[in-house]
Amino acid sequence: MTDAARLAVLAGRHLDLVTAPFTLPRSRVLVFRADDGEGVRVHTSEYERRLSECRVLDALTVVDAAGEVLPVTGVHPARVTFGDVATLTFADPSTLSLGPSTGSGAGVRVRLRRPDGRVEEHPLGDGIRLRIAADRSVSIESGDHSAALAASDEIWADWFAKCPTVRDDLQEMTAFCWWVLGANIVELPSLGDARAIVPSKIGYVGLWQWDAYFIAVGLRHGDPELAREQLDIAFRFPQPDGQLPDVVHELGVLATSDDLPDSDRDNLRRAGSQIADPGAPVPLTKPPLAAWALRKVLEVEDAPEYARTQLGRIVRSQDWWFAGSDLDHDGMPEYGHPYSSGLDDSPIFDGPLPTAAPDLGAYLVRQDLEIAALLERYEPDVDVVRFRERAATTQELLLRMWDDERGRFLAFGGGEPQLSDTVVGLMPLLTGTLPEPIAETLLAAVGDPSRFALPWGLPTVAASDPDFSDERMWRGPVWVNTSMLIAEGLEASGYAERARELREQTVRLVIHGGGPHEYFNPHTGFKAGRATTAFGWSAALFIDLAVTLS
Repeated sequence: MTDAARLAVLAGRHLDLVTAPFTLPRSRVLVFRADDGEGVRVHTSEYERRLSECRVLDALTVVDAAGEVLPVTGVHPARVTFGDVATLTFADPSTLSLGPSTGSGAGVRVRLRRPDGRVEEHPLGDGIRLRIAADRSVSIESGDHSAALAASDEIWADWFAKCPTVRDDLQEMTAFCWWVLGANIVELPSLGDARAIVPSKIGYVGLWQWDAYFIAVGLRHGDPELAREQLDIAFRFPQPDGQLPDVVHELGVLATSDDLPDSDRDNLRRAGSQIADPGAPVPLTKPPLAAWALRKVLEVEDAPEYARTQLGRIVRSQDWWFAGSDLDHDGMPEYGHPYSSGLDDSPIFDGPLPTAAPDLGAYLVRQDLEIAALLERYEPDVDVVRFRERAATTQELLLRMWDDERGRFLAFGGGEPQLSDTVVGLMPLLTGTLPEPIAETLLAAVGDPSRFALPWGLPTVAASDPDFSDERMWRGPVWVNTSMLIAEGLEASGYAERARELREQTVRLVIHGGGPHEYFNPHTGFKAGRATTAFGWSAALFIDLAVTLS
């Protein structure tokens, strides 16, 4: 067995057709275990549509010659096996192929139940294909099943051949996380043949700016070209003033509150949000980690022309934060909308907007320093003094957010202090240049079991805070990206051993929790109830952590 084949088998152990569907890179077709346990059901993956709105087949079952329904007995990235009689694979991204496992499928039938309740049966014979159209209709035709299996095997063999080799105890989950990244590749037709790795084919079908950064950081270890492509898509559609859009999707971009889908507005209204229907368009973007991501991707495989192109876009975006998002004109940019923070539901946004937050200050300091270093490497004739000076000025303003009495950085909403003890108050560690007493106080917070040192990781709100919830998004659950950033901040601030411990705890969490979920309960270590599964940045950052620890 080749290394790629072995890794595919390891990944297949986690393809339960519940938290991880059967799919193919570039495909919008998802196959899940049927609700009644017999056979599978088929959906499409569409922007801003729930799975329940994207039903193709409510049931697909295989019935043997004796009339018995055959159970799903095996799942591999390239095939689903029914009994020892039939297999399901992809003939192409929009076509499923069913055929006998060996020999002929004489007497075997495929039973399909469509969303309108119609049930039909078709003889399996030597193989049939289910071609799924854009309107989710299904046409049945014959086809060479063995050729489809071979093609699907080859696609996954090529993908797993790029999977990083890591420490033995991390290799199986790394293989599964590598599968997640491959499975989450979609084509965005409006961008030609661009390959976007979406956060999840279950509910997040688009390229979110922040997700693209984290996904690229993990992807770089096996496919640096595809990692660069994620950043290129994220940077490709700046607004006239340089602001980067929050999302690039198949229908365009999401760059202001005017672009929000109706479903998002409805959710905001139900939550009583003051920004559900703003009087004027509010820019929507994501925190400035662009230069950080670019630098990490270029560390693996240098690409000078690419770097120069992207740097121009990043510089304009960074300038936009100071020119277009310093909403109270005090020199420190603010978040004009919770969505622009990446931490939408954080209690720092319970107060009035706009919100000046210590994480944003830290990212801006770090980004200006990253830009200066990259320009010195790729554009040596450019004067980088302004970036270093701006970083120093921003850090001075960031330090004004320090509350010495409480021993933490505070966010300010509409100028009012927001007292919630959240992970954003730890992010200034990323600057690597905090005064030692402040850095030591943050180190103590990370190690305090009453606040951030919970059994299964670093919560997004301190356990001692009244706003803490171990299940509610951004109000307590552990996220892989914030844990990774705090680990990087600890290392930048001189606490390398504590950073290593946090990285080890984070990879243990993902393994214990059964996969790279969107977020985790910090007390149980399992997926939080409403979290999405097979989540792109959790998978990518697990890979990055595994490589770092190996």
